[in-house]
Amino acid sequence: MLCRYHSLHHTEKDTNFCLFMPLFDALGNTLNDKSWQLHKKLSLGSGNNSRVPDFVFLAHIVDVTSCMHVPFYLRSFSSLPFTTKLFLIPCWPFAFLVLLAMWVWSKVFLLSFYCLKDRLHQTWVVPRCGFQYFLPFATEGINKQIEQAILRADRIGVKVISLAALNKNESLNGGGKLFVDKHPNLRVRVVHGNTLTAAVILNEIPQHVEEVFLTGATSKLGRAIALYLCQKKVRVLMLTISTERFQRIQKEAPPEYQSYIVQVTKYQAAKNCKTWIVGKWITPREQSWAPRGTHFHQFVVPPILSFRRDCTYGDLAAMRLPEDVEGLGSCEYTMERGIVHACHAGGVVHSLEGWTHHEVGAIDVERIDLVWKAALKHGLRPVSSTSK
Repeated sequence: MLCRYHSLHHTEKDTNFCLFMPLFDALGNTLNDKSWQLHKKLSLGSGNNSRVPDFVFLAHIVDVTSCMHVPFYLRSFSSLPFTTKLFLIPCWPFAFLVLLAMWVWSKVFLLSFYCLKDRLHQTWVVPRCGFQYFLPFATEGINKQIEQAILRADRIGVKVISLAALNKNESLNGGGKLFVDKHPNLRVRVVHGNTLTAAVILNEIPQHVEEVFLTGATSKLGRAIALYLCQKKVRVLMLTISTERFQRIQKEAPPEYQSYIVQVTKYQAAKNCKTWIVGKWITPREQSWAPRGTHFHQFVVPPILSFRRDCTYGDLAAMRLPEDVEGLGSCEYTMERGIVHACHAGGVVHSLEGWTHHEVGAIDVERIDLVWKAALKHGLRPVSSTSK
């Protein structure tokens, strides 16, 4: 929307004065009446010269406060990593009303865009807050919105659409598999990006590590991490009370490596293990079982509390975009500018490589190293190494 708004500012006189916040033009009655028409025309791909993005990232709102971090609300605020500020509190009621309106209209809207090696990237947002994804009665409505976004991307010619965080929740739609099975003739590739997330986590683990403790062990990411590490002869203590799910994952490993995967049912089992991979939120009491000097790698949302001063905590898996990226005027939630979550980066790599398969459902462990090398080839770098 902002790029079309800006173009009208330069082509037509006496309209669209406030480039950094179009809301002021709307309030002052100086908003060009063609702005929304042009936005709708180009968004639907009906313009003969419209440029369709190669890649779309389908994000979602985390909470009411974070929805005010979008570029068209406060550009100076969105240009910095998100943190809760006191000045946002008076705006909360207004933001909540706007959020309710978006829920009623059930529209996916454009958040931002940038160019990565001359390919246009867009971020669309599903107007749903994080807590809604855990309400059983909301499942159908959320999936309907995600499906509409995928079909819209397919209709206008997008090549890859990547699902963020809860939009690919296993219990919601099986990591996007629901949509691919329902629409087998999709031209757009649906990607959950978790293969690169797994690769980022695995490449953070020092090579000398011989044993890890894994929570969230039977999740999509937990399964892939366990199967990958066991083939490197790393002993994996999988925390799960479900023997059936544990055995199903263990049997996926080659017979000669199955002994490296061990089921544990209590945190006490990790009292001598200094490498924890956390995929399920753990309390300070549960963290207390970790020995002094433990490092907590994590892929859990929200991140765990840094409770132990005698331990270290990793950030959520993320990657820094190449330096030649253009148009980065805002930050992705709590990340610094130019840094995106690993699942987002995974969709970018899928697009740049021109891969024609869907990346949905279970993670293909055999592709973890391939995706990692492809990301590095295109200039993406893990935050853990670039931020030191």
